[in-house]
Amino acid sequence: MEYLIIPLQPEHWPAVREIYREGIATGNATFETETPDWEKWDSSHRKDCRVVATAPLAPSTSKSSTRQITVLGWSALSQVSIRKVYAGVAEVSVYVAAAARGHGLGKALLQIVVEQSEANGIWTLQAGIFPENIASITLHKSCGFREVGIRRRIGKLGSVWRDVALLERRSSKVGG
Repeated sequence: MEYLIIPLQPEHWPAVREIYREGIATGNATFETETPDWEKWDSSHRKDCRVVATAPLAPSTSKSSTRQITVLGWSALSQVSIRKVYAGVAEVSVYVAAAARGHGLGKALLQIVVEQSEANGIWTLQAGIFPENIASITLHKSCGFREVGIRRRIGKLGSVWRDVALLERRSSKVGG
């Protein structure tokens, strides 16, 4: 599968939101039940360390010579705390469109965000993943994350209490 990983821009939001909605619909990606609007999503994620994987479409039929793109997946970081001591800790999100899964795209997105996180002073990345989401746990472990533990019945999704596996990746380059 041909793709290019580029910084996530506001114009990517409709596609990013749709991919997020697909993840929500699985029931195994997040506690969220609705996608936020751009302003809420943008304000809850770091401005750096946010990327999309895109695939080129046919040349535009408009008078401009620009090519249109389609977003296949995205990854971004969220601040875990406003306390200064946690300035180098972030939570990672990775979502891949259903039609693009199984081609290594999630790993490519996660690897880029890991690199960007280290370049931006992040020493620990964490991920909270439903234990049933074996593919996501496997992906994170393939990128250097380790399972710290299971947070039992940490929250409800609808009326069902869910466990969350807590994974983290400690940088060997930042934070000694």
